[in-house]
Amino acid sequence: MNRQTTSEIRFSAPKSRQIRLAFLVVWFTDMVATMFLFAVPYATELNPITNLFFGSFGFLGVILAALCYAAIIVLMGGYLPDPIDIRFVAALAVIYGVFVINNVLLLVSGTSLISIVAA
Repeated sequence: MNRQTTSEIRFSAPKSRQIRLAFLVVWFTDMVATMFLFAVPYATELNPITNLFFGSFGFLGVILAALCYAAIIVLMGGYLPDPIDIRFVAALAVIYGVFVINNVLLLVSGTSLISIVAA
């Protein structure tokens, strides 16, 4: 008897369109807010990869870094099994939401979310 086992890994996007759209919205908002962080003198971006891309390519580097992050998340979410994929993308949408709140607060008021919560 010859027994063969094949393991297939298939890409399938998470079924919840709302979760995917929420991730896209907060990802895009975070990318735009991050670009503004490089434009104002009183705020700095802490992500070293984004800083490296900005130093190499300017604002196009910020977009490129954000696209790389999104591609990694989309690929990981696409290869995870159903219901874990939806939870993964939802969790990252929440994390990106926190990044957006922090970046917008930093741009508008000059203080970060951590300093506001700690006060």
